[in-house]
Amino acid sequence: MRIFSRRFRNTHDHLPHTLWGVLRWKLEIARYSNPSRPSSARTSAGRVPEASDAGLQRSSGRATVRITWIGHSTFLLQYKRRNILTDPIFGSCQPLPIGPLRRLHPPGLTFDRLPPIHDVLISHSHYDHLDVPTIRRLGKDVRYWVPGGLSGWFRKRGIGCCRELGWWESTPLSEKITIHSVPAQHASGRSAFDRDRTHWCGWVLKSNERSIYFAGDTGYSPSFREIGRRFGGFDLAMIPIGGYEPRWLMQPMHLSPGEAVKAHLDIASRLSVACHWGTFKLTDEPPDEPPERLAQELSAQYVDPRTFLVLRPGETIEI
Repeated sequence: MRIFSRRFRNTHDHLPHTLWGVLRWKLEIARYSNPSRPSSARTSAGRVPEASDAGLQRSSGRATVRITWIGHSTFLLQYKRRNILTDPIFGSCQPLPIGPLRRLHPPGLTFDRLPPIHDVLISHSHYDHLDVPTIRRLGKDVRYWVPGGLSGWFRKRGIGCCRELGWWESTPLSEKITIHSVPAQHASGRSAFDRDRTHWCGWVLKSNERSIYFAGDTGYSPSFREIGRRFGGFDLAMIPIGGYEPRWLMQPMHLSPGEAVKAHLDIASRLSVACHWGTFKLTDEPPDEPPERLAQELSAQYVDPRTFLVLRPGETIEI
């Protein structure tokens, strides 16, 4: 982790993601439309049953991990009697209740169907990963795990049960689970004036029986190989597959489906689940394209598609 002029930096060099680049992209969108096409994507997971309220309220087995995709990068992770949310967002990802970034589908679980939440993992401060209305509803009775510099955002909202971890730092999450902050290649900011003032990260949960990785939001970098080496592979990984077009702009910060497969291999994941696709129209690719491209890339890279699943909102699997 490095700080320069009070701003956080990525470890590995990459092309700059500049304001001018974003303006160029927006001007191109205004000139050339890129309409979404009807969905033709098939999930590699097949017909996975939707989560039931009874099932979600039931404690998972001693070594069983239960995971439900709610949408975008939001998962309900249930393990060792802990109910954990990742980057929870149950509404739209925008600073004002107007504008184009509306959900393309409702959350796979409504807020009222959630079991009691113990922990929340936040990967960074962007609006599609740190949502004010959702945090307000979760309130002060849960524990928030955040990257460096972000606890002040929670304190300003009266939330004191918030713990920062820097890259490669770790601490007990419970008696049986250790939480680790790991590198991601991304950025942060909620306005034009706070770019990269707080850090970004992925999260690892590790017990004697299981190892779980939530990548957050990230571009491809050598950090994946280092994460895989340090933790000896993973039983479960949550890896983003969307937000990659136009590639000339998004490549440093967002994985393409092909890079997601490389990350899956680099970290030695026995089972990965796709996220960061289909919930919001954030970038230029059609919202339903990432799963199709993921299936193509798994075939091209000779990876068993049963090891990298795409779930529907509200679907649950247990491992």
